[in-house]
Amino acid sequence: MTTLAQLEAAAAAVFAHTELRPTVGVVLGSGLGAFGNSLSLKIPYADIPGMPTPKVAGHPGNLCLGKLGDATVACLQGRVHTYEGHDLDAVVFGARLLAKLGCRAVLLTNAAGGVGPHLSPGRLMLIDDHINLMGRNPLVGPNDDALGTRFPDMSFAYDRRLGELALRAAHEAGVSLARGVYAAMLGPSYETPAEIRMLRALGADAVGMSTVPEVIALRHMGIRTAAMSCITNLAAGISPTPLNHAEVEEVAARARKDFIAVLSRWIAFVHEEVSA
Repeated sequence: MTTLAQLEAAAAAVFAHTELRPTVGVVLGSGLGAFGNSLSLKIPYADIPGMPTPKVAGHPGNLCLGKLGDATVACLQGRVHTYEGHDLDAVVFGARLLAKLGCRAVLLTNAAGGVGPHLSPGRLMLIDDHINLMGRNPLVGPNDDALGTRFPDMSFAYDRRLGELALRAAHEAGVSLARGVYAAMLGPSYETPAEIRMLRALGADAVGMSTVPEVIALRHMGIRTAAMSCITNLAAGISPTPLNHAEVEEVAARARKDFIAVLSRWIAFVHEEVSA
């Protein structure tokens, strides 16, 4: 079965549950899934054909749909990662499904380590660009022309207008929103201090193990994307204590109020933008 056929089957399964047709998609990262609980419909990934189920703590594994003001939203409450052993077609399936459901823009979020000295745990960072150091790309292999062009341009992978709307949302919410470059590593081990020094020299401000494959896949499909990191820990060599995933979830929970305040306003602004 082709990727397009798999996506069509998954979309049909979702639409069997609802008449909602989303305009804005959201991907929620580690510890950030609480936003999805505000939406009216929750479909476990296990009930969607072709949809892989995450096994990592902080990723509940539900597709949530509902209304947020005038916006109809489809939200991935958690994602799978390459380090879990999934191939990249599986890693990006959920993001591609958001596009197939009709989302005209997708906002991605993640928990990330702070590389830049200005990024302390609990801060939110708008991603301006990325550095892909995962050694993998979801477009490797025969191109599916039904999804997109063979050589998609990544100059504007992170939509500038959607980024401006994020800054506006943060300002209205009274939340400080940093900006920076996100470096994607394969994981699951955290980076060494030497690797963090390398990332800083390369111009990275934050580091994580997700998001970039999804952005590439969405760009391939011509979907406008933007992304935001919740800085949940200081990176190796900066933090005085060993890194652990429990800390990631704990800090994400503490940042939940600011995160939801910004994301809710951002979705409303993006809906107005893509519906105009």
